[in-house]
Amino acid sequence: MVNYYDILNVSQEASGTEIKSAYRRLARKLHPDKNNGSEETALKFAAIAEAYETLGNPRERVKYDRRLAEVTQSANGNGQVFTSDNKYSKRWRQMVYEKRFNEIIDKMILEERMESVALQRFIFPLVALFVALLFVGIVRPNIFLSQPFGELTWVLIRIAIVALFAVGVLHLIGRMREALERFSYDDDEIHESVLDDNELPQRYWSRYSLLIIMVAGTFGCLGIGYAIGFGFHLTSQYGYLFADGPTVDVILFPPIFVLLVDAVHKVTLQEPR
Repeated sequence: MVNYYDILNVSQEASGTEIKSAYRRLARKLHPDKNNGSEETALKFAAIAEAYETLGNPRERVKYDRRLAEVTQSANGNGQVFTSDNKYSKRWRQMVYEKRFNEIIDKMILEERMESVALQRFIFPLVALFVALLFVGIVRPNIFLSQPFGELTWVLIRIAIVALFAVGVLHLIGRMREALERFSYDDDEIHESVLDDNELPQRYWSRYSLLIIMVAGTFGCLGIGYAIGFGFHLTSQYGYLFADGPTVDVILFPPIFVLLVDAVHKVTLQEPR
């Protein structure tokens, strides 16, 4: 019996991601177009495609594992349990198959959850930044340079605001850098990966397009906010809101809001280990 795990060069305990990664790596290496239509590599390419078609499907993988186990046990002279019609042997086989299927499904669920968490770690801060910029554009706060409290108290509050702003900026930069590394690609990277055996993780956007989304969203939301605020001629008698033009608050408060939103999200989200 053909061992699909050996063909893809992975262990029988490999996760779905590892199997997909191995298939993609071998497919690039053995693709007929890359080997001048070599018949030998074409056959190898067909073999890895067949292996992935089975191992990439959880249900088909369980069935294949069952057949592989039966063949292995029979070859070792210990196949009585796998081939016996005894009701206890049948029940034992069923339990083994169910356990194997559950293991494969659990791994797939964990991988999908980890991918979802990683995506949320990018989406939540970015959306929070856009919402905060839209809000400060509409409200146009002028709090930092005013003095609603006593001088000493307000100096301490300003220090706290600046400190939170610095932490928020560093946090936001870290999240965006993580997103660029995990979810974006560039043309040079793809070209190099085709020519060697290095495997790239699944990515959604080009680095250039993701940077455009970040920059355009930042200035776009702020601009829309100001357009709404000035368009409706919103004013305040207290002087802390609806300033006549941009203020330092526009820079200070969005990163703090992102930090707050991300902290709440981290507390409410139970990340997989």
